[in-house]
Amino acid sequence: MKEGWRWYGPDDPVPLAHIRQAGATDIVTALHDIYDGQVWPADRIRARQDDVSAAGLTWSVVESIPVPQPIKTDSADRDAAVGRFIDTMRNVAACGIEVICYNFMPVVDWTRTDLRYPAPNGGLALRFDPVAFAAYDTFVLRRPGADADYSDAERAAAEAHHAAMSPEDVDTLERTIIAGLPGAEGHHTRDGIAKLIAEYDGMGPEDLRSNLIAFQSEIVPVAEELGLRMAIHPDDPPWSLFGLPRVVSQMSDYDALFAANPSLANGVTFCTGSLGARADNDLAAMLRTMAPRVHFAHLRNVKRDPDGSFFEADHLEGSTDMVEIVELLLAEQKRRKGENRPDNTIPMRPDHGHLLLDDLEKTTLPGYSAIGRLKGLAELRGVMRALERAHG
Repeated sequence: MKEGWRWYGPDDPVPLAHIRQAGATDIVTALHDIYDGQVWPADRIRARQDDVSAAGLTWSVVESIPVPQPIKTDSADRDAAVGRFIDTMRNVAACGIEVICYNFMPVVDWTRTDLRYPAPNGGLALRFDPVAFAAYDTFVLRRPGADADYSDAERAAAEAHHAAMSPEDVDTLERTIIAGLPGAEGHHTRDGIAKLIAEYDGMGPEDLRSNLIAFQSEIVPVAEELGLRMAIHPDDPPWSLFGLPRVVSQMSDYDALFAANPSLANGVTFCTGSLGARADNDLAAMLRTMAPRVHFAHLRNVKRDPDGSFFEADHLEGSTDMVEIVELLLAEQKRRKGENRPDNTIPMRPDHGHLLLDDLEKTTLPGYSAIGRLKGLAELRGVMRALERAHG
């Protein structure tokens, strides 16, 4: 597999020179300063590409081109927003980059409630606690209708959690949930996020799925024309937040998308952490089913707890058998080579590393410190080499 690394551009605390020292060969990035749905100019893409190449690396995956709110809600400016997205696709293809990762999560992107959770190894991890989230949703944001989305037991636990919080605790939780994590499309305020959520009033899963299918029906033919591979990222976590539907969370969701737009250009980012947060997702079975459509892989692990919470575990630990996943990905590469598919080397990246060693005291992007990801990449590389030796 192509050993990738997510880089947030010139302002990323981890420079390209350090990424190369970690042994990565490929970069996963985007024009993160253009997150308002405007077209990415081709000259800006080429300039970023030149920066990556000068460091001895290759920009192989775009993650992500933002999907603006009007596309998700099918509201005013929807068609123009789709047109701008397609124009960016054309500019990306003109620069020779072939894989585009994107998502269709309403309002909030990947979401956590704790950015410094003590991991068993002494490092700090990312964590999602449904009780803390419900406390914010119900008693801080005070979202209309929130009470109906939680059971009596969940509301009681959330109320007790909120009662035990100091004003500083509330502020930290709010910043963690809505202020914008790396790769998210925006930074929200309490009033701002409430207004965005309200735009989805009355929208259920079938409505959002219909909007996603309509969007894919426009971008997938363009991707085929341009030789692009579109790789939709699953919901993270893969269930409803703020009462909003999420429709890329389990195998039945993918089945609906592929039935509507069966082209292989309509593919997936197989994120073991996002999908692995649901105990009812059989990741190995999902990968066997979707393997020909896997255009990109996020390899990380989460440890699920019985209460529905999870934290980011070491890459080879947690609730997912990462060795099995890597073995299946390597088998898919071998199958593609037998078919002479040009995309027979799947790009991957280690995702969401722990804060370790002196990174504990540095300014880092949550989940994207250097040492934790270096450790994850090294572990995954070792698994790949051992499996390649074993299977030839």
